[in-house]
Amino acid sequence: MSSTIQDGVPPKSPITDEERLAQLGYKQELRRKLSGFSNFAVSFSIISILAGAITSYGIAMTAGGPLAITLGWLFVGVMVIFVALAMAEICSVYPTAGALYWWAAALAKRNKPAWAWFVGWFNFLGEVAVTAAIDFGAAITTSAFLGLAFDMEVTAGRTFLIFLLIIIAHGLLNTFGVNLVRVLSDISAWWHLVGVAVIVAVLAIVPDQHKPISEVFVEVRNETGFTFGSAAVYAVLIGLLMAQYTYTGYDASAHVAEETHDAARSAPRGIVMSVVVSVIAGFVLLFAITWSIQDYEAERTTDLALPPAQIFIDAVGHDLGTFLLFICVVAQFFCGMASVTANSRMAYAFSRDGALPGSRIWKRVNPRTGTPTNSIWLCVVCSSLLVLPSLWNTTAYLAATSIAVIGLYIAYVAPVFLRRRTPDFQVGVWNLGRWSAPVGWIAIAWVVIICVLFVLPTSSPVTASTFNYTIVAVGVVLGGAWLWWMLSARHWFTGPRHNVPDPVIPRPAAGAEPVTEPTAD
Repeated sequence: MSSTIQDGVPPKSPITDEERLAQLGYKQELRRKLSGFSNFAVSFSIISILAGAITSYGIAMTAGGPLAITLGWLFVGVMVIFVALAMAEICSVYPTAGALYWWAAALAKRNKPAWAWFVGWFNFLGEVAVTAAIDFGAAITTSAFLGLAFDMEVTAGRTFLIFLLIIIAHGLLNTFGVNLVRVLSDISAWWHLVGVAVIVAVLAIVPDQHKPISEVFVEVRNETGFTFGSAAVYAVLIGLLMAQYTYTGYDASAHVAEETHDAARSAPRGIVMSVVVSVIAGFVLLFAITWSIQDYEAERTTDLALPPAQIFIDAVGHDLGTFLLFICVVAQFFCGMASVTANSRMAYAFSRDGALPGSRIWKRVNPRTGTPTNSIWLCVVCSSLLVLPSLWNTTAYLAATSIAVIGLYIAYVAPVFLRRRTPDFQVGVWNLGRWSAPVGWIAIAWVVIICVLFVLPTSSPVTASTFNYTIVAVGVVLGGAWLWWMLSARHWFTGPRHNVPDPVIPRPAAGAEPVTEPTAD
């Protein structure tokens, strides 16, 4: 899963980052300030086990229970590692901010612009939805914290106002430049790791009683309302959404590749390691929280609307529990900041190739900060509009953001599928060797499974307020992208547009000088 190693020393990348980027067709416009650790930290912060796993914990409490929370987390984590490995191998050859849609255009044998168009739109809208979901989740957690710490009454209006303050702060922090993002991302990674250690230690030591460990791993709960013969098994499968939702956003390492040193090696490593570390640290965290449950039903249905917060309070007391929730609040703030970073880089790259309305505006780079300032605020506005319906109807918000998981994973696996259909693909300095084919096909199979699994009904009886709108959201995105393509875009969108003369696509063998060939737009 790396380049050829002789005498224990990995070979250096054969060409510089700027030369590799020029071969992909682009001049260096963004500032290359991120280290390998910072690249990892961006993706790790977006996955954020203290965000996704906390805000969606109630999903698995209702559907599946402890089994879905703990062992389900590990199972999904292993499957996601396969997806990350398959993506990383492609990223090593094409380390550009366009990432997924750019890879699709490079790997497709036919209809390159169409592949780039559809993958790009799934990626862009999935990124917007993830940013919206992360920051709205952060607003919910912050509201719960303020309610506990300052006795603030939680209302839909106040939660939305907190969301706006959080996402505007994220826009401002990203506007100030990549150096600040780098520092905050590094702090975020350590905050997550130390924060998990603190929460686990407190939950292990302070509570007077814990659930039996056997129940933590094998107890099944089915509060979905379904009562057919295999309803418990069905509930466990539905509950896997908690883990699958959390494991999103690690494509960020690819989107910031043009700002990362030794990108051909550091970006793919960031993709994979962010998932691996999240699987391990997340399992420890979820075990500790589930082990500390005092009153399952009362905590599942808590008025705080955030079961882990109630678990903290019941297990270790009001003040210490509030402190543990504060750790999560800060982590979720960092998570949203990193999500805006990745989202804006994807929007910048997509606009650079003319795919977004107003691309001429969104592709501009601020010469003072070296960041795509306009794209940053485009993403802030789009995510805010997506959350706006939460003021009146939470179901509408959930329907809109359901595209986050399936939409992103469709974008993740499409280039992997095309890579498997390209037998002459020559790997980069980071590669899977003989494991490439089995890893890639397992990744593809898993995404097909979740695309089916997560459009199924999640509760009974099925009504307008409980209907799973995921299939509707996916259909709207796919239908909208197809309609726009057929009526207009197919006449002018040619895929990646280059801003250096006569670019060539590198197809290096592992550890060797790249063999290049002319691009085909």
